[in-house]
Amino acid sequence: MKISAALVKELRERTGAGMMECKKALVESAGNIEAAIESMRKSGTAKAAKKAGRIAAEGLIVIQQDNNYAAMLEVNCETDFVSKGDDFKDFCFALAATVLRDGPTHLEALMAAPLAGENNSVEDARQDLIAKIGENINVRRFALMDTRKGFFGVYLHGTRIGVLVDMRGGNAQLAKDIAMHIAASRPICVSAEHVPAETVANEKEIYKAQAASSGKPEHIIEKMVEGRLNKFLAEVTLLGQPFVKDPDKKVEQLLKENQATVAHFERFEVGEGIEKKSDNFADEVMQITKANQ
Repeated sequence: MKISAALVKELRERTGAGMMECKKALVESAGNIEAAIESMRKSGTAKAAKKAGRIAAEGLIVIQQDNNYAAMLEVNCETDFVSKGDDFKDFCFALAATVLRDGPTHLEALMAAPLAGENNSVEDARQDLIAKIGENINVRRFALMDTRKGFFGVYLHGTRIGVLVDMRGGNAQLAKDIAMHIAASRPICVSAEHVPAETVANEKEIYKAQAASSGKPEHIIEKMVEGRLNKFLAEVTLLGQPFVKDPDKKVEQLLKENQATVAHFERFEVGEGIEKKSDNFADEVMQITKANQ
């Protein structure tokens, strides 16, 4: 069957796939473009499965707000180049709109929801985008915060670090300053009592082992451990950190002066905690050479 160039062009525009792949799908579907799209989606899903094991540590942090809520997401891809493309950006923005629209409580619910502006689910759209772009893409995490309870701080550092701050009391400028501080200083929680007990216990064991080698009496070792633990807690908590705009003042003091408290914050950084693959270029060249022999 002869397939017209116009039909191939239409299929390319609708799927973003290559010309030969489009022509092949149209031949197999006897020129039925909808059947061709369905077939390509199925093959795209197979491709996506093959790419699922590839490390995706690049991507974007996206923040969107409406009158009541703010949504922040991290979506990952394999390369910085793809993260700057319109297809990837459009997917991320549509995801944020989906979170604001539906208010999902967990990632599985978000992936099953219809993507904003589309008829298919977020997961189906992700699979389609993998087939179109040719890279692994993951929706890693999202946060949704009510912006109506007090002053709300939002800070986006480029496209790689995002912060949402739920602050009671104070003012809008202070909320923004606290968000900027969190972006720069990376606290893990608001105050010492919010630090996970497992983290505290682990640090304490490390300090005990270090102090034990000093040969000092037990009661001195206990004080040494307590001092180091208090220093650690100050470094990793928002209230204990020196304020970035005025290092002589702790964040706790700044908040008290403005009769403000931070109820909660979220900080996302692209690729944070993802172990990136370190490729050896010489080994890669050797592998390619052997494969071609």
